[in-house]
Amino acid sequence: MAAIRARESRRADRLFVDPYAQAFLDAAPSVLPAEPGDLAALGPLGAMFSYLGVIRTRFFDDYLLAAVAGDCRQVVLLAAGLDTRAFRLAWPDGVRLFEVDFPAVLSFKDQALARQATVPVPRCTRKIVAADLRANWQADLVEAGFEHTVPTAWLAEGLLIYLSAGDAARLLTSVGELSTAGSRLAFEHVTIADTTVVLTQARTMPAMDEWTALWKGGLGQDAPEWLASRGWTTHTHDSATLGTSYGRAAPAQLSGGFLTALRTR
Repeated sequence: MAAIRARESRRADRLFVDPYAQAFLDAAPSVLPAEPGDLAALGPLGAMFSYLGVIRTRFFDDYLLAAVAGDCRQVVLLAAGLDTRAFRLAWPDGVRLFEVDFPAVLSFKDQALARQATVPVPRCTRKIVAADLRANWQADLVEAGFEHTVPTAWLAEGLLIYLSAGDAARLLTSVGELSTAGSRLAFEHVTIADTTVVLTQARTMPAMDEWTALWKGGLGQDAPEWLASRGWTTHTHDSATLGTSYGRAAPAQLSGGFLTALRTR
């Protein structure tokens, strides 16, 4: 995703600007999370990956800013990775943003940012939560200052596809337990990994091996019903329709979209 964000940021008609994405690529490309090689070389599949990466970044930017413009004054980025929204988005006063990820990932990010000619300053109160989402991350989040009585905007960008249905259910159950009414949640829905034709094609490409071996699908197409039965009102968003609204034509045979949810109880 860092490479996709860096390329998008150089476009004249860019949908967002991430001034730090290239810095991560330059800092230590060998230690970054794997991306599927040269996307252009993957043909239609590469175009789909690139398109979805751009659309999801813009969509989740808008989702978070809309949430904090409402009642949410806490933001939690689950598996935050090299997300730089704390630095690049125009947050209103009083927002606290928690980045949850492995210690090594967060350390690499902060070291890369610290080496910039002008060290970026967060535009909100940024809290680092070095934790394993497979362990007791909830306690670490609370210790960092998270308040479960405050409406929160949760983002699990690019995460659930790598979890089994059981692991995804456990993670989202914990999110629900920490969320008061008015909290919001967003993640990918009906991803490339849920599409049999695309998945079969991807698994024939050696450049995709590292990715497809990790795909587990999360809650899959059952996510809206699962959340609705647990106190969330859900809405799905088609990526091709979103792209059109952003002035971007979708690749052929595109699959993928996003789910947003509002905690009602």
